[in-house]
Amino acid sequence: MATRLEERTVAKLVAEATAAPSMHNAQPWRFRFVTGERRLLLYADPERAMARADPDNRALHIGCGAALFNLRVAAAHADLVPETRLLPEPHDRLLLAAVHLAEPAGRPRDDDLVRLHPVIRQRHTSRHPFADKDVPEDVRAMLRDAAGREGAELLFPGLWHAESVIDLVRDAESRDVMDPEANEDLVRWTRLGAEADTAVDGVPEYAFGPRKRDGKAPVRDFAGRRPVADRGATTFERTPHLALLSTLGDGPTDWLRAGQALERVLLEATLADLATSLTSHALEDRELRLLARDPGTGTGQVQMVLRLGYGPRGPATPRRPVADVLDIV
Repeated sequence: MATRLEERTVAKLVAEATAAPSMHNAQPWRFRFVTGERRLLLYADPERAMARADPDNRALHIGCGAALFNLRVAAAHADLVPETRLLPEPHDRLLLAAVHLAEPAGRPRDDDLVRLHPVIRQRHTSRHPFADKDVPEDVRAMLRDAAGREGAELLFPGLWHAESVIDLVRDAESRDVMDPEANEDLVRWTRLGAEADTAVDGVPEYAFGPRKRDGKAPVRDFAGRRPVADRGATTFERTPHLALLSTLGDGPTDWLRAGQALERVLLEATLADLATSLTSHALEDRELRLLARDPGTGTGQVQMVLRLGYGPRGPATPRRPVADVLDIV
Protein backbone atom coordinates (compact mmCIF):
# COMPACT_ATOMS: atom_id res chain seq x y z
CA MET A 1 0.00 0.00 0.00
CA ALA A 2 1.37 3.42 -0.94
CA THR A 3 2.35 5.70 1.90
CA ARG A 4 0.70 9.07 2.36
CA LEU A 5 2.53 12.13 1.16
CA GLU A 6 3.05 14.78 3.80
CA GLU A 7 1.21 18.04 3.19
CA ARG A 8 4.43 20.03 3.50
CA THR A 9 5.94 17.94 0.68
CA VAL A 10 2.96 18.69 -1.55
CA ALA A 11 3.12 22.38 -0.64
CA LYS A 12 6.80 22.50 -1.57
CA LEU A 13 6.13 20.88 -4.93
CA VAL A 14 3.42 23.43 -5.69
CA ALA A 15 5.62 26.33 -4.59
CA GLU A 16 8.25 25.23 -7.10
CA ALA A 17 5.64 24.66 -9.79
CA THR A 18 4.38 28.23 -9.42
CA ALA A 19 7.83 29.71 -10.04
CA ALA A 20 6.98 29.24 -13.74
CA PRO A 21 6.47 32.18 -16.09
CA SER A 22 3.00 33.19 -17.23
CA MET A 23 1.60 35.98 -19.35
CA HIS A 24 1.89 39.24 -17.38
CA ASN A 25 2.70 37.04 -14.36
CA ALA A 26 -1.03 36.46 -13.85
CA GLN A 27 -0.32 32.96 -12.46
CA PRO A 28 -3.53 31.46 -13.93
CA TRP A 29 -3.42 28.14 -12.05
CA ARG A 30 -4.96 26.30 -9.12
CA PHE A 31 -3.94 22.96 -7.62
CA ARG A 32 -5.88 20.30 -5.73
CA PHE A 33 -4.22 17.35 -4.03
CA VAL A 34 -6.34 14.24 -3.57
CA THR A 35 -4.58 12.68 -0.59
CA GLY A 36 -5.86 9.11 -0.83
CA GLU A 37 -4.96 8.86 -4.52
CA ARG A 38 -1.67 10.80 -4.34
CA ARG A 39 -2.97 12.82 -7.31
CA LEU A 40 -2.18 16.47 -7.83
CA LEU A 41 -4.67 18.15 -10.16
CA LEU A 42 -3.81 21.27 -12.13
CA TYR A 43 -6.70 23.59 -12.96
CA ALA A 44 -6.92 26.77 -15.00
CA ASP A 45 -8.09 29.78 -12.99
CA PRO A 46 -10.62 31.58 -15.23
CA GLU A 47 -10.55 34.68 -13.02
CA ARG A 48 -6.98 35.23 -14.22
CA ALA A 49 -7.76 34.86 -17.91
CA MET A 50 -7.25 37.80 -20.28
CA ALA A 51 -10.24 38.45 -22.48
CA ARG A 52 -8.50 41.04 -24.66
CA ALA A 53 -4.97 39.72 -25.03
CA ASP A 54 -5.69 35.98 -24.80
CA PRO A 55 -9.29 35.37 -25.89
CA ASP A 56 -8.83 31.65 -26.61
CA ASN A 57 -6.77 31.04 -23.42
CA ARG A 58 -3.77 29.93 -25.44
CA ALA A 59 -1.29 31.81 -23.25
CA LEU A 60 -3.11 30.62 -20.13
CA HIS A 61 -2.52 27.01 -21.16
CA ILE A 62 1.13 27.72 -21.96
CA GLY A 63 1.68 29.23 -18.51
CA CYS A 64 -0.01 26.27 -16.84
CA GLY A 65 2.09 23.92 -18.96
CA ALA A 66 5.24 25.66 -17.71
CA ALA A 67 4.04 25.19 -14.12
CA LEU A 68 3.38 21.53 -14.88
CA PHE A 69 6.95 21.05 -16.08
CA ASN A 70 8.33 22.64 -12.91
CA LEU A 71 6.12 20.27 -10.93
CA ARG A 72 7.62 17.31 -12.78
CA VAL A 73 11.14 18.56 -12.01
CA ALA A 74 10.33 19.13 -8.34
CA ALA A 75 8.70 15.71 -8.04
CA ALA A 76 11.69 13.94 -9.59
CA HIS A 77 13.99 15.83 -7.21
CA ALA A 78 11.85 14.58 -4.31
CA ASP A 79 12.33 10.97 -5.50
CA LEU A 80 8.77 10.74 -6.80
CA VAL A 81 7.62 9.61 -10.23
CA PRO A 82 5.24 12.19 -11.79
CA GLU A 83 2.86 10.14 -13.97
CA THR A 84 1.15 12.85 -15.98
CA ARG A 85 -2.07 12.94 -18.01
CA LEU A 86 -3.09 16.02 -19.98
CA LEU A 87 -6.76 17.02 -20.14
CA PRO A 88 -7.85 13.87 -18.26
CA GLU A 89 -11.57 14.76 -18.06
CA PRO A 90 -13.02 15.97 -21.39
CA HIS A 91 -16.14 17.31 -19.68
CA ASP A 92 -14.07 19.53 -17.33
CA ARG A 93 -12.31 22.11 -19.47
CA LEU A 94 -10.65 23.72 -16.46
CA LEU A 95 -8.87 20.52 -15.42
CA LEU A 96 -5.67 20.70 -17.46
CA ALA A 97 -3.57 17.89 -16.01
CA ALA A 98 -3.55 15.14 -13.41
CA VAL A 99 -0.24 14.06 -11.90
CA HIS A 100 0.00 10.84 -9.93
CA LEU A 101 2.94 11.25 -7.57
CA ALA A 102 4.00 7.62 -7.55
CA GLU A 103 6.66 6.04 -5.39
CA PRO A 104 9.86 5.00 -7.23
CA ALA A 105 9.24 1.27 -6.60
CA GLY A 106 12.62 0.38 -8.03
CA ARG A 107 12.36 2.69 -11.03
CA PRO A 108 15.38 4.96 -11.60
CA ARG A 109 14.73 8.63 -11.12
CA ASP A 110 14.81 10.94 -14.13
CA ASP A 111 18.20 12.59 -13.72
CA ASP A 112 17.58 14.83 -16.74
CA LEU A 113 14.76 16.44 -14.77
CA VAL A 114 16.58 16.41 -11.42
CA ARG A 115 19.58 18.36 -12.71
CA LEU A 116 17.24 21.24 -13.69
CA HIS A 117 15.90 21.62 -10.15
CA PRO A 118 18.54 24.10 -8.86
CA VAL A 119 17.64 26.70 -11.50
CA ILE A 120 13.86 26.73 -10.99
CA ARG A 121 14.30 29.70 -8.65
CA GLN A 122 17.14 31.25 -10.63
CA ARG A 123 15.18 31.60 -13.88
CA HIS A 124 13.88 35.14 -14.25
CA THR A 125 12.66 37.14 -17.22
CA SER A 126 15.18 39.81 -18.17
CA ARG A 127 14.01 43.00 -19.86
CA HIS A 128 17.54 44.42 -19.95
CA PRO A 129 19.98 44.72 -22.87
CA PHE A 130 22.05 41.65 -23.70
CA ALA A 131 25.68 41.60 -24.83
CA ASP A 132 26.52 41.56 -28.52
CA LYS A 133 27.74 37.96 -28.32
CA ASP A 134 26.65 34.91 -30.28
CA VAL A 135 25.01 31.90 -28.63
CA PRO A 136 27.30 28.94 -29.44
CA GLU A 137 25.92 26.30 -31.78
CA ASP A 138 26.31 23.52 -29.22
CA VAL A 139 24.13 25.49 -26.81
CA ARG A 140 21.54 26.05 -29.54
CA ALA A 141 21.55 22.32 -30.31
CA MET A 142 21.03 21.54 -26.62
CA LEU A 143 18.04 23.91 -26.46
CA ARG A 144 16.55 22.44 -29.63
CA ASP A 145 16.84 18.99 -28.07
CA ALA A 146 15.16 20.24 -24.88
CA ALA A 147 12.11 21.43 -26.86
CA GLY A 148 12.00 18.19 -28.83
CA ARG A 149 11.85 16.12 -25.64
CA GLU A 150 8.51 17.79 -24.87
CA GLY A 151 7.03 17.38 -28.34
CA ALA A 152 7.81 20.87 -29.61
CA GLU A 153 10.32 22.44 -32.00
CA LEU A 154 12.73 25.29 -31.33
CA LEU A 155 13.83 27.20 -34.41
CA PHE A 156 16.60 29.80 -34.48
CA PRO A 157 15.49 31.97 -37.39
CA GLY A 158 17.88 33.36 -39.92
CA LEU A 159 18.45 37.10 -40.22
CA TRP A 160 15.63 37.74 -42.70
CA HIS A 161 13.12 35.66 -40.73
CA ALA A 162 14.16 37.29 -37.43
CA GLU A 163 13.67 40.74 -38.97
CA SER A 164 10.17 39.73 -40.11
CA VAL A 165 9.29 38.59 -36.58
CA ILE A 166 10.53 41.89 -35.16
CA ASP A 167 8.37 43.68 -37.74
CA LEU A 168 5.37 41.65 -36.52
CA VAL A 169 6.06 42.78 -32.97
CA ARG A 170 6.12 46.40 -34.16
CA ASP A 171 2.86 45.78 -36.04
CA ALA A 172 1.27 44.47 -32.82
CA GLU A 173 2.50 47.54 -30.94
CA SER A 174 0.99 49.81 -33.59
CA ARG A 175 -2.35 48.01 -33.36
CA ASP A 176 -2.34 48.58 -29.61
CA VAL A 177 -1.80 52.31 -30.10
CA MET A 178 -4.79 52.48 -32.45
CA ASP A 179 -7.03 50.48 -30.10
CA PRO A 180 -7.51 52.26 -26.74
CA GLU A 181 -8.89 49.07 -25.16
CA ALA A 182 -6.02 46.85 -26.28
CA ASN A 183 -3.95 47.45 -23.16
CA GLU A 184 -6.68 46.67 -20.63
CA ASP A 185 -5.04 43.42 -19.58
CA LEU A 186 -1.58 44.93 -19.38
CA VAL A 187 -2.81 47.76 -17.14
CA ARG A 188 -4.66 45.27 -14.94
CA TRP A 189 -1.56 43.15 -14.40
CA THR A 190 1.12 45.81 -13.88
CA ARG A 191 2.01 47.11 -10.42
CA LEU A 192 3.26 50.68 -9.98
CA GLY A 193 4.45 52.67 -6.98
CA ALA A 194 3.73 51.32 -3.51
CA GLU A 195 1.62 48.53 -5.01
CA ALA A 196 4.77 47.00 -6.50
CA ASP A 197 6.26 46.48 -3.03
CA THR A 198 3.37 44.34 -1.77
CA ALA A 199 2.22 42.62 -4.98
CA VAL A 200 1.86 38.83 -5.09
CA ASP A 201 1.19 38.72 -8.84
CA GLY A 202 1.51 40.82 -11.96
CA VAL A 203 4.60 42.62 -13.26
CA PRO A 204 5.97 45.13 -10.72
CA GLU A 205 7.65 48.27 -11.97
CA TYR A 206 11.07 47.11 -10.77
CA ALA A 207 10.88 44.30 -13.36
CA PHE A 208 10.03 46.58 -16.32
CA GLY A 209 13.67 47.15 -17.22
CA PRO A 210 14.88 50.36 -18.87
CA ARG A 211 13.08 52.03 -21.73
CA LYS A 212 14.49 51.17 -25.14
CA ARG A 213 16.28 54.17 -26.62
CA ASP A 214 17.60 52.27 -29.63
CA GLY A 215 18.04 48.72 -30.88
CA LYS A 216 15.79 46.01 -32.28
CA ALA A 217 15.28 43.71 -29.30
CA PRO A 218 11.55 42.85 -29.01
CA VAL A 219 10.99 43.96 -25.42
CA ARG A 220 7.48 44.94 -24.36
CA ASP A 221 7.21 48.26 -22.52
CA PHE A 222 4.94 47.49 -19.58
CA ALA A 223 4.87 51.12 -18.49
CA GLY A 224 3.37 52.45 -21.69
CA ARG A 225 2.91 56.18 -21.21
CA ARG A 226 2.75 55.93 -17.43
CA PRO A 227 5.68 57.51 -15.56
CA VAL A 228 8.01 55.22 -13.61
CA ALA A 229 10.53 56.87 -11.29
CA ASP A 230 14.27 56.37 -11.88
CA ARG A 231 13.74 54.09 -14.85
CA GLY A 232 16.00 55.58 -17.50
CA ALA A 233 16.56 54.52 -21.11
CA THR A 234 19.35 52.65 -22.85
CA THR A 235 20.35 50.99 -26.12
CA PHE A 236 19.42 47.34 -26.70
CA GLU A 237 20.86 44.79 -29.14
CA ARG A 238 20.88 45.69 -32.81
CA THR A 239 20.81 42.00 -33.74
CA PRO A 240 18.88 40.14 -31.03
CA HIS A 241 19.14 36.37 -30.82
CA LEU A 242 15.62 35.00 -31.21
CA ALA A 243 14.18 31.51 -31.05
CA LEU A 244 10.68 30.42 -32.06
CA LEU A 245 8.94 27.66 -30.12
CA SER A 246 6.42 25.79 -32.29
CA THR A 247 4.03 22.85 -32.11
CA LEU A 248 2.41 20.88 -34.92
CA GLY A 249 -1.12 21.62 -33.77
CA ASP A 250 -2.83 24.62 -32.20
CA GLY A 251 -5.24 23.32 -29.58
CA PRO A 252 -5.25 23.00 -25.76
CA THR A 253 -3.08 19.87 -25.69
CA ASP A 254 -0.54 21.52 -27.98
CA TRP A 255 -0.49 24.63 -25.79
CA LEU A 256 0.15 22.57 -22.66
CA ARG A 257 2.99 20.77 -24.43
CA ALA A 258 4.36 24.11 -25.60
CA GLY A 259 4.36 25.35 -22.01
CA GLN A 260 6.30 22.32 -20.82
CA ALA A 261 8.76 22.65 -23.70
CA LEU A 262 9.12 26.36 -23.01
CA GLU A 263 10.03 25.84 -19.37
CA ARG A 264 12.43 23.02 -20.20
CA VAL A 265 14.20 25.32 -22.67
CA LEU A 266 14.27 28.21 -20.20
CA LEU A 267 15.74 26.08 -17.41
CA GLU A 268 18.36 24.63 -19.74
CA ALA A 269 19.21 28.15 -20.90
CA THR A 270 19.58 29.29 -17.29
CA LEU A 271 21.94 26.37 -16.60
CA ALA A 272 23.97 27.51 -19.63
CA ASP A 273 24.24 31.02 -18.10
CA LEU A 274 21.93 32.59 -20.68
CA ALA A 275 19.51 35.37 -19.84
CA THR A 276 16.07 35.04 -21.39
CA SER A 277 12.93 37.00 -22.07
CA LEU A 278 9.68 36.12 -23.80
CA THR A 279 7.32 37.94 -26.08
CA SER A 280 3.92 36.83 -27.25
CA HIS A 281 2.91 40.29 -28.44
CA ALA A 282 2.91 39.36 -32.12
CA LEU A 283 1.26 36.02 -31.35
CA GLU A 284 -1.80 37.35 -29.55
CA ASP A 285 -3.48 37.96 -32.90
CA ARG A 286 -3.96 34.71 -34.84
CA GLU A 287 -3.40 36.44 -38.18
CA LEU A 288 0.00 37.71 -37.04
CA ARG A 289 0.82 34.36 -35.42
CA LEU A 290 0.52 32.59 -38.76
CA LEU A 291 2.94 35.08 -40.31
CA ALA A 292 5.60 34.21 -37.72
CA ARG A 293 6.07 30.72 -39.19
CA ASP A 294 9.26 29.57 -40.85
CA PRO A 295 8.97 31.07 -44.38
CA GLY A 296 10.82 28.08 -45.80
CA THR A 297 8.44 25.37 -44.62
CA GLY A 298 5.34 27.29 -43.57
CA THR A 299 4.50 24.50 -41.13
CA GLY A 300 3.96 24.41 -37.40
CA GLN A 301 2.27 26.85 -35.06
CA VAL A 302 4.53 29.41 -33.38
CA GLN A 303 3.57 29.57 -29.70
CA MET A 304 6.30 31.78 -28.23
CA VAL A 305 9.16 34.05 -29.26
CA LEU A 306 12.21 33.77 -27.01
CA ARG A 307 15.04 36.28 -26.77
CA LEU A 308 18.33 34.79 -25.57
CA GLY A 309 21.66 36.31 -24.70
CA TYR A 310 24.30 37.11 -22.14
CA GLY A 311 23.33 39.73 -19.61
CA PRO A 312 21.53 40.30 -16.31
CA ARG A 313 18.86 37.71 -15.53
CA GLY A 314 16.44 40.26 -14.16
CA PRO A 315 14.79 40.38 -10.74
CA ALA A 316 12.48 37.79 -9.24
CA THR A 317 8.82 38.68 -9.64
CA PRO A 318 6.25 38.06 -6.90
CA ARG A 319 4.35 34.81 -6.41
CA ARG A 320 1.06 34.09 -4.69
CA PRO A 321 1.25 32.19 -1.39
CA VAL A 322 0.84 28.44 -1.78
CA ALA A 323 -2.21 28.57 0.49
CA ASP A 324 -3.95 30.71 -2.14
CA VAL A 325 -3.47 28.20 -4.97
CA LEU A 326 -3.53 24.77 -3.28
CA ASP A 327 -6.43 22.78 -1.81
CA ILE A 328 -5.80 19.46 -0.10
CA VAL A 329 -8.70 17.02 0.15
